[in-house]
Amino acid sequence: MDKPYVLGLDMGGTNSVLGIVDARGHVIARTSIKTQQYSDINNYVNALYVEAEKIVAPVGGFEQIRAIGAGVPNGNYYSGNIEGAMNLPWQNVPFAKLMSERFGIPCRITNDANAAAQGEMTYGVARGMKNFIMITLGTGVGSGIVIDGKVVYGHDGFAGELGHTCADRSANARLCNCGKKGCLEAYCSATGVARTAKEILSATTQQTALRDVDVNNITSFDVFKAAEAGDEVAKQIFDFTGTMLGQQLADFVAFSAPEAIVLFGGLTKAGHWIMDPVVKALNDNVMNLWKGKVKVLFSDLKEADAAVLGASSLAWEV
Repeated sequence: MDKPYVLGLDMGGTNSVLGIVDARGHVIARTSIKTQQYSDINNYVNALYVEAEKIVAPVGGFEQIRAIGAGVPNGNYYSGNIEGAMNLPWQNVPFAKLMSERFGIPCRITNDANAAAQGEMTYGVARGMKNFIMITLGTGVGSGIVIDGKVVYGHDGFAGELGHTCADRSANARLCNCGKKGCLEAYCSATGVARTAKEILSATTQQTALRDVDVNNITSFDVFKAAEAGDEVAKQIFDFTGTMLGQQLADFVAFSAPEAIVLFGGLTKAGHWIMDPVVKALNDNVMNLWKGKVKVLFSDLKEADAAVLGASSLAWEV
């Protein structure tokens, strides 16, 4: 192979992680920038380039880099564009073109959750599986659907937006960033957990350590710490979140009959507090045909690695 490395970019709603990956799937160096810090896409691309220069220099510079693969919110595999991303400062931009022109090497993109699914299938707990669903629980709720060993893109490149399936059809359903009401993302993302915490705290007078946290700045990690300390309100928050997620997963199972559902992202740090209600709700709501048969697994890849590795796999195809 003429060039021994590729770059893999995991663009999240909060952080963007860029890694150098070799042909064996090792992330040999990485760097990151804050996604939301750049209101202009060109400034974002320039900042990535500056950071990339620092990590590629020790391996011989960009002359040793074959291409860039990027996993980005609402990244269209076919067009190379970011189209209508709700959690980014830029809505519609020709991202692959801008990256290729700035870096001087080819760039391919896909949805960030699809990239994570690709990485999990190649290097993680889904290795050897040909049918599974990846759910990313971060700033938003993303998903990558793998059927017969292939990521599902659909005719327009945007198949698998499971975070925007309707989890609540009541009159008081939450408004999602996408403009719809009741989306799974509005309940089961890290920000959704924070919203649930605020609602439960305002609806109860029960004593909880969470009242010591500024209600406008409460995070899912605050809820986790409280749950670990035995806080009943924190446990209630995770029960609500996990139940909502598990109920939706039951519908997803009916769609593609996966061998497993892999959970990935910051919210999975809550461990059994989120896993237990998810599994219970899944098996309470799924058809008998699949009851107790679908594995629910946490990703065992480092948080940055799954999407970086998955994205980088696109670059080897160039």
